[in-house]
Amino acid sequence: MMKLRLLFILLLQSFIALAARVDTLEVPSAVMQKTYKAAVVLPASYATNQAVYPVMYLLHGGYGHFSDWLLKLPDKTLIQALADQHNIIIVMPEGEIFSYYLDSKVNKASQFETHVSKEVIEKIDKTYRTIKDRKGRAITGLSMGGYGSLYLSNRHPDLFCAAGSMSGALNPDMWAWNLTPERFTGIKKAFEGILGPLETNAQNYADASVINMADKMKTNNISLIFDCGVDDFLIGANRELHQRLVFNKTPHDYTERPGAHTWEYWQNSLPYHVLFFKKVFIENGSLKP
Repeated sequence: MMKLRLLFILLLQSFIALAARVDTLEVPSAVMQKTYKAAVVLPASYATNQAVYPVMYLLHGGYGHFSDWLLKLPDKTLIQALADQHNIIIVMPEGEIFSYYLDSKVNKASQFETHVSKEVIEKIDKTYRTIKDRKGRAITGLSMGGYGSLYLSNRHPDLFCAAGSMSGALNPDMWAWNLTPERFTGIKKAFEGILGPLETNAQNYADASVINMADKMKTNNISLIFDCGVDDFLIGANRELHQRLVFNKTPHDYTERPGAHTWEYWQNSLPYHVLFFKKVFIENGSLKP
């Protein structure tokens, strides 16, 4: 009996030693005079060698926070499992409840483009053994985070080699969003807080639309993957971006799957994004097959 108990303890210790590590990192923001948090998942192999690792930045959605991907997925171990399986570091930064990862012109307290693209990346590269180059960075996210990943990568193609979006809220003017009048009014008011009223700030909305960035995506040399559920209220905007990229002959991976704007959908979608990024990392030499 004692031998069996000892064997169980050794097996448990072995399992713990091989499991991915989850850190909560404080990231000071000079631009917003505040300290935010980011969750960082390190693959188990990180503790056993001195290699440098590629990083996937994973953005949360609207009305959420940095810990959402760890707390709200039906499978609470998925992020750790993906980090272990593919030997990548996964970073989940804070984007607040409705920043859209923009540097707002009307709210100086919401400067999340600078926070993520400069402050978070610099902190991660100083703290961990990362590939400090675009060839070792990818970015994706859900809903507001899907928008943010395509927006940030398009604005900073020097930082990322690949980008994705799951159920992305791609156009702040909300054209083709299938919403009830009550939800439309509420989200419209939230956009006004970072972009101003649409009626008097049309250019802000046009400049912020990822759909309008399709031609720039053609020249950025970023590998793109995005998808949306066929029952999602954002499917129209995602189809529009896909059609524009097809028209201007920008290579990209676009998929529609059964599902809506749900964590079950994103749990199914995320592993495809990681596999896509892994292929890009291997092709550019930042990850071993």
